[in-house]
Amino acid sequence: MVKHIVMWNIQGGPEGAKAASIDRVKAAFEALRDKIPGLLHLEIGVDRSGVDYACDVVLYSEFESQAALDAYAVHPEHLRVRQDIEGLRVARHQVDYTT
Repeated sequence: MVKHIVMWNIQGGPEGAKAASIDRVKAAFEALRDKIPGLLHLEIGVDRSGVDYACDVVLYSEFESQAALDAYAVHPEHLRVRQDIEGLRVARHQVDYTT
C-alpha cells in the first residue's frame, strides 16, 4: 500500500475568501471518492490549530500500489481537480511512502 499525503497553504484575501477557498479545495478532492481505480481511502482535513507554522489543508490518501498512485496522478478527474484549485494555494508539501 502507498500512502500519499499532500498539505497546502491557501491564499488569504478579503474576509471570508480564504475559508471559501479551503472549502472549495476540500469539496473538490472529496468528489474524487469512488472515481479513481486503486484509491482505497481519501480524507481531507482542515487545520484547526491556528498555529502560524501549520498548513491549512491536508489530503491523506491510500492507494493499493505505486502503479495506482501513478495512474491517479494523470487521471482525468484528478487533473480536473488540480485545474479547479489552481491559483488557490501558496505552498504545497507532499510525502509518499509504502507500508
